[in-house]
Amino acid sequence: MTHRQVTLAEVAKHAKVSLATASRVLNGSTRQVSAELRDRVLATARELGYLPNASAQALARNTSVLVGLVVHDIADPYFSSIAAGVTRVAEEAGLIVVLGTTSRDPERELTLLSTMRAHRARAVVLVGTRTTDATATQKLSAEIEAFQSQGGRVACVSQAHLPADTVVPANTEGARELALGLAGQGHREFAVLAGPERLLSARDRLEGFVAGLAEHGIGLAGHNIVHGAFTRDGGYAAMHELLDRETGATCVFAVNDVMAVGAMAAVRERGLRTPEDVAVAGFDDIPTLSDLVPPLTTVRLPLEEMGERAARLALEGEAPSTPRTVGVGAEVVLRESTVLAR
Repeated sequence: MTHRQVTLAEVAKHAKVSLATASRVLNGSTRQVSAELRDRVLATARELGYLPNASAQALARNTSVLVGLVVHDIADPYFSSIAAGVTRVAEEAGLIVVLGTTSRDPERELTLLSTMRAHRARAVVLVGTRTTDATATQKLSAEIEAFQSQGGRVACVSQAHLPADTVVPANTEGARELALGLAGQGHREFAVLAGPERLLSARDRLEGFVAGLAEHGIGLAGHNIVHGAFTRDGGYAAMHELLDRETGATCVFAVNDVMAVGAMAAVRERGLRTPEDVAVAGFDDIPTLSDLVPPLTTVRLPLEEMGERAARLALEGEAPSTPRTVGVGAEVVLRESTVLAR
């Protein structure tokens, strides 16, 4: 048996007030209603079991209790860890997080932000690397400006290339420090599973790693760099391609941890061992690494803290006149996946 939803007009009729007055009380309009009328409308709404229309409330207040969270891939622990930080801050503020995933499609990201604007979301946190696509960046910038001109706030976890507050991880410097640490362990023959060429975080990590090797007088030949998807399967395929090239590399840097996990699986599949035959390092220090054997050398980013910082930028205080940038440091963690036998 279905129950008919009580309408706002019925509440107004039973409370003996105008429809406009009932709407002001129940949809949160800023226009004032007398205490006597407000109490009467609220009591009638409770008695009839009226459920306010969230869209109408958002229109009346020009905002809502929604916080949008847009990520590339929630199955990737990098994004789910950042999402945990965003959600924690939003829930502490009594707000509701609405999640959207883009699969790294710029048009999908644009559509999600536009939808959040239509629903009068209070804020949106965009998580994920920017790309070399200038047209896509321009379109997203315009949508962010439209969202913020409507009264919403946007914060990003990425590179500071958009008109919004941004939490920026130390991708270049972290990769440079990793290269120095690996060279310090005695490694000399390197290769990189570099991710997609169009992703700025992948490019920054590759450039930082190459710079760190150069400080030890170590070069990286072009055929020792393999580009592939920024995923576990991308790392798996890229490692197979690298091994097929027979470059002689004995230490491989995958530009994120999920690629490194796939790379280690490919090494095992080829009958090789990590680190004895091929050492492997990653970047991010995602939580699932605790189950990996051998433990993975990586660069640790404070992922949940990054999400918390982005959420606070979007939700706390007045909107700044110019976008703010918050840098987040990285820490090299040397583990067994790169330890050379003595």
